[in-house]
Amino acid sequence: MCEPLPKERTIELRKKHIGPSCKVFFAKDPIKIVRAKGQYMFDERGEKYLDCINNVAHVGHSHPEVTKAAVKQMELLNTNSRFLHDNLVQYAERLTSTLPEKLSVCYFVNSGSEANDLALRLARQCTGHEDVITLDSAYHGHVTSLIDISPYKFLQLGKEAKKDYVHVAPSPDIYRGKYREDHPDPGAAYAKEVYDIIREVQQKNRKIAAFIAESMQSCGGQIIPPPGYFQKVAEYVHEAGGVFIADEVQVGFGRVGSHFWSFQLQGEDFVPDIVTMGKPIGNGHPMSCVVTTKEIAEAFGASGLEYFNTFGGNPVSCAIGMAVMDIIEKEGLRGNAVRVGHYLVELLNELKEKHELIGDIRGAGLFVGVDLVKDRQLRTPATAEAQHIIYKLKERRILLSADGPHRNVLKFKPPMCFTKEDAKTVVDAIDEFLTVLEAAAGNKSKMVTQGSKGIKRKENGESCSDISVEGEKTWSDQPKENVNNRQGSACRQGRGFSSEKHSTKRIRT
Repeated sequence: MCEPLPKERTIELRKKHIGPSCKVFFAKDPIKIVRAKGQYMFDERGEKYLDCINNVAHVGHSHPEVTKAAVKQMELLNTNSRFLHDNLVQYAERLTSTLPEKLSVCYFVNSGSEANDLALRLARQCTGHEDVITLDSAYHGHVTSLIDISPYKFLQLGKEAKKDYVHVAPSPDIYRGKYREDHPDPGAAYAKEVYDIIREVQQKNRKIAAFIAESMQSCGGQIIPPPGYFQKVAEYVHEAGGVFIADEVQVGFGRVGSHFWSFQLQGEDFVPDIVTMGKPIGNGHPMSCVVTTKEIAEAFGASGLEYFNTFGGNPVSCAIGMAVMDIIEKEGLRGNAVRVGHYLVELLNELKEKHELIGDIRGAGLFVGVDLVKDRQLRTPATAEAQHIIYKLKERRILLSADGPHRNVLKFKPPMCFTKEDAKTVVDAIDEFLTVLEAAAGNKSKMVTQGSKGIKRKENGESCSDISVEGEKTWSDQPKENVNNRQGSACRQGRGFSSEKHSTKRIRT
């Protein structure tokens, strides 16, 4: 394939014309991708990379059926969505058929951020309230209204950046959070934290418009909410006159395999009031959607303010959306997510038995996190080790990311065509790198025990490993904050840790 510009010229022009806050992956040695197919991406030299994190290319990069649908419709018409067109209504009918019956009204927009911003407008118009409860480490988008409710972002500016109408509940993390896997009912306990926030808000004569949460937290570290959590939160929020917004932008469209939507993992007795979706909906094409109830939609319309979106739900976007839905069904991608995801977790749990650096494996379908720790009892985040592995994998032509509050959780969110062979390839490489890391740590420990000069013993959690990693941002959806801003340095014992011994039993996923 002909490369229009040499890589060096591409970098030069990017530095000149693209805003400096727009980061690239692996900034000291960025990858220039010129084409992609399935679960693979190719650079300008033809080198093939296994993509383990691109949840945007949901059914696979450059899927021919998606391309065919887009070209066919583009040759006929693409125009303002205020004209009548069958694609819009047919896709809305198709999409809502996958959701609980009461979620029947669609608003099509162009990005996940736009969807979440509109969801906030719907909630505030419907309830007449302003305040929003969000989760610690949450990320919901890049527009101003969403930065304000995303601790993952606004805490980079300091605690004073939090708005008065924003209230942060603990992430329902049963591995390193306040209530852990040995708690008799962590779902109820974490929900009680939301209840307490609501009562505190009401005592200040404020009112809750919405509770918003990713159905599974991604940037927060691949967190799977414990059973019953969403049900109890919804009960408390509804009692307070608010609505529940489920953000499925990163985790919807069958990624969990067993269900089409991640919020359905909580059970049939839980139905959110608003669902937002993006990324996988168009397999890389810029489209997104907000789905809500008839009652909320009517309340939104009652304001008298007309709502329209010029290209949200345009004929081409809807044609692509229907192609994605067809492919998920015809290629059995939900079943593949179950089979490959289960196999991946099995392999990772085998590694956990072998490597002390692995503290927890958690996930559902093709959404899996590997929590790396320096000490399994203290659960001290192994941040430097996680970053080291990410860069070593890149050298092996495997693209993976690390995220979470301490940037120590390896994140798997590959295209849904990911195979067992792909899973084995990645896990074997991680096994190799962990073996080297632990051997190096063992040699260092032996030197300390022998009293070698120049080696100073450190207490658990006091200092980072001596691993050399590039001091830069890695593969993620947005620049990461300095971990010192929030929960203390990732090299120190973080919030929620104690000297007590905690259960380290394996979490079933």
